Amino acid sequence: MSKETLDKVSVYVPKNKVENRPIERLAALADQQDRSVSYLAVEAILDYLREEERKS
Repeated sequence: MSKETLDKVSVYVPKNKVENRPIERLAALADQQDRSVSYLAVEAILDYLREEERKS
């Protein structure tokens, strides 16, 4: 089964965060880990939610 790789993600990056190059860094990490950008983004969101929910 072939894996389709997408090079776009719909994310608004605030102007004060653009210089950190989050999309480019995420794409590079996805390539390194042989995962999709979407997969890593969802994992990051789930990690954040677990952490925040643990605090409350």
